[in-house]
Amino acid sequence: MLKQLGRLERTRNYFIIGFIVLMAVSLVIFYAPNNSGSATPSKERPEVVAKVGWDKITLGDVAQRKEQMQKQYAQFGNQFNLAQMGFTDQRFLDMLIQRRITVQEANRLGLNASDAEVADALRKQFRDPGTGKVDIDRYKEVVQTNFGDVNKFEQGMRDDIAAQKLQSLITAGVSVSDQEVLDDYKRKNTTFEVSYILVSADKVAAKITPTDQDLQAYFNQHKAEYYIKDPQKQIRYLFVETAKVGEKMTIPDADLQAEYNKLTPEQKQAGVKVQQIVLKVADPKLEDAVKTKAAELVQQARGTTGTATEQAFADLAKGKSEDPVTAKDGGRIATTVRKNPNNPKDPLQQTLDMTVGSITEPIKFGNAYYIFRRGDSVPKSFEDAKPELLVSLRNRRAYANTAAIAKKAFDLLKTNNDVTKAAAALAAEANMAPATMVKETGFVKPGDDVKDVGVSQQFEGGIAPLNNVGDVGEVTPVKNGFAIPVLIAKKDPRDANFDEVKEKVTTAVKTEKAKAQVEQTAKDIITGAKSAAELKAAADSRGLEVLTAKDYKVGSPLGGEAAAAGGKPADSTSSTPALEDAIYGLKEGEVAKAPIKSGDNWIVAAASKRKEADLVEYEKQKPQLTEQLLTERRNQVFDDYIQTLQDRMLKDGTIKIYKDQLAKLSEFDETDPTAAPPRRPQMPIPPGQ
Repeated sequence: MLKQLGRLERTRNYFIIGFIVLMAVSLVIFYAPNNSGSATPSKERPEVVAKVGWDKITLGDVAQRKEQMQKQYAQFGNQFNLAQMGFTDQRFLDMLIQRRITVQEANRLGLNASDAEVADALRKQFRDPGTGKVDIDRYKEVVQTNFGDVNKFEQGMRDDIAAQKLQSLITAGVSVSDQEVLDDYKRKNTTFEVSYILVSADKVAAKITPTDQDLQAYFNQHKAEYYIKDPQKQIRYLFVETAKVGEKMTIPDADLQAEYNKLTPEQKQAGVKVQQIVLKVADPKLEDAVKTKAAELVQQARGTTGTATEQAFADLAKGKSEDPVTAKDGGRIATTVRKNPNNPKDPLQQTLDMTVGSITEPIKFGNAYYIFRRGDSVPKSFEDAKPELLVSLRNRRAYANTAAIAKKAFDLLKTNNDVTKAAAALAAEANMAPATMVKETGFVKPGDDVKDVGVSQQFEGGIAPLNNVGDVGEVTPVKNGFAIPVLIAKKDPRDANFDEVKEKVTTAVKTEKAKAQVEQTAKDIITGAKSAAELKAAADSRGLEVLTAKDYKVGSPLGGEAAAAGGKPADSTSSTPALEDAIYGLKEGEVAKAPIKSGDNWIVAAASKRKEADLVEYEKQKPQLTEQLLTERRNQVFDDYIQTLQDRMLKDGTIKIYKDQLAKLSEFDETDPTAAPPRRPQMPIPPGQ
């Protein structure tokens, strides 16, 4: 522990918590010390996974960095999934490598941090803003809990300061002109309504009809790819459908009454009564006034008790609510408000969790503000609940009875594996025609989409033990019921013949031809569409759609929720520099002069509308925009500097990564560990630099 902190006094708990959240962003992602409170300390996983100059990185270091980040992100409510965000073990290792490079370069240039600088930084992080003091014992407790070791934490802080000094040195000469700031603002804030056609191989393939000669030639050239390595089995199975068994069942009212009696008090509620006051926003300019009026009505309704009686709220609604239908009845909503998990955005759902008489805050929904009062619960009588109880009990009993019938079928088939005879014997009990109970597959193998069954692991598991013709499988749950399979034929692994893989060959040929035609198709569309208005005709003639992205800004994905084709959301298309440049350069009504490649697809884009950036707003934000662009420019310069060092060290062997050790990482993503790692996360620029 640094001596300079020895005299510091206690800090409040909320400040410590705030520091931890801050460290989640500023320290953990790039600068945070390498140790944490991991249950698997580095000394217990000492295998060296990489060397960076004189530094070693162990499996334990990687595990600790991962655990540390998981712990920090957990403070945000566990809404972040590190794996989905791209944080593989490979990336955690890359982060550690990049940190070592930065610290070593800072040390080489003599940019070490002094004890005084470290102490000052720690005081700023832990000091109570009210007293200006730090509780040394609490400091140790927090650091040990969240980072594992005080000495290593402080060494990490020392490295952070050195890294910031290095960044300041490297980026000291970086500047931006007023014109660059203005151009950047215009680029980021000009909005478009983009009409575009996504020309994909799949869509082009749908228009291609290969000849039989094409298919046969392709199959002959790729026969090895169609080798059938798994045994194929043909199955005849007896099927018992749950719904049919249920149709035959009679459920006495006494049984339903017993089910009703088991319901909890909450389950015996049909919903709640609700009253409302509605204030409409006739003009967007009046929204603030309407919101203020709504807030005043809430206070008036709540009075001194915080709640309102039904009559008091009714009197207020009759005089103030602007919904004529409910206002004349005291704001009472005619229907009972019930739980609806399929519509969580419905503001009425809030009332279900309120107490009787409670009043909501004003809720903006559509073009109006709503104020709701929770009324009494509405009981659900036995007669009201009866339809739901009947469905539930019938389903449960039908499932049990279907399973029992399927067990009888299994016993019959074990004695005599004749599926037709077993179906005839059980048809009346199953409430099915014998012919509908007997089903048969083609030759299938694991992973196949089986008619009436689909891709089913349970069905595959049920037929897996069947190896000899006549073998009978166990009762197997399948879609809508149960199956008892019998093996009627089998083919061992072999070369496929053309007819049995013709469908797959057709798909492959169409895709191959489409890939060769997709770019030309996009170019042909541009040739035939001289303006945005002409895109639809060019698309229709080729069986394609024109999608629309409203309020598009450079840097945003093209599509997703903002796009629609025929009123339906369109798939999001990743933004690329070429796509952004092409769209930003479009005048209103203009079609891009060339298609833009995006992954395996080509995009034909046009600007149906273009709205220039607001220059009045630019003048207001100019100081912040200048600092923001300067920060981005500094980050990029420093990023390039570290990347250059990293590339050189990889090339000359100063950085070594050990594949055999890297393979031990629990979630390794199989990226080539000897390749240059992704570009390092950009560092924050210290204030004032």
